[in-house]
Amino acid sequence: MKYLIVLGDGMADEPIEALNGLTPMQAAHTPVMDFLAREGRCGGLETVPEGFTPGSEIANMTLLGYDVRSQFEGRGSLEAASMNVEIPQGWMAARCNLICVENGCIKNHSAGHISNEEAAQLIDYLNRELANENVRFHAGVSYRHLLLMKNADKRLICTPPHDVPGSACSEVMVRAMQAEAQATADEINRLILRSQELLPLHPVNIARKAAGKDMANSIWPWSPGYRPAMPTLMQQYPIASGAVISAVDLIKGIGVY
Repeated sequence: MKYLIVLGDGMADEPIEALNGLTPMQAAHTPVMDFLAREGRCGGLETVPEGFTPGSEIANMTLLGYDVRSQFEGRGSLEAASMNVEIPQGWMAARCNLICVENGCIKNHSAGHISNEEAAQLIDYLNRELANENVRFHAGVSYRHLLLMKNADKRLICTPPHDVPGSACSEVMVRAMQAEAQATADEINRLILRSQELLPLHPVNIARKAAGKDMANSIWPWSPGYRPAMPTLMQQYPIASGAVISAVDLIKGIGVY
């Protein structure tokens, strides 16, 4: 038997004033989904275990049967797998957004959905200016990139930038959960502040500012972790093979593992 799981990740959305208070799903014409609901079985499912913040990584792994308490190693490590970026032993990977900061506050988490080409130039620039034997950046898609750090401690409180638009950067910088992680937190915060000095000087951002676009004038690392040790779906279930189709590196990374 073949199984197909279709996940509308984030599809529920929020009520929209322009839709008279309806969510996009409530307002949408959905004859196929209506048919499936009518002819199939419907029910509730808790996809985020207690103690975890709702997010794509936690919910999707839970739906696929993974124990996120023991097997989740951060969004960055999963996205690294999708990008064919090897996480060496002793290294930590974190998602690294390019964001727009205005007057010391997070204006948006995506730098105005910067293009792949522009972002690649900025990540290359950061590698030239900030990378060393312990730090390196890898370019991803649009605003979504990777920060790899050697001998780093993942026990950090890192705030996803999309959760705190309008917040002062100084109030949501990286914090250590344990004293042993303080050096890692300090280094990430140093990289953030240094990026805010360097990125506005790059021609890509000078051109974006002249065009009235949001600049990608800061990095924002979050969701750190080490290389995952996850069983494959074939090891967990009586299936011979499987595949994941997705537009985002996070979900493709789950498929790789």
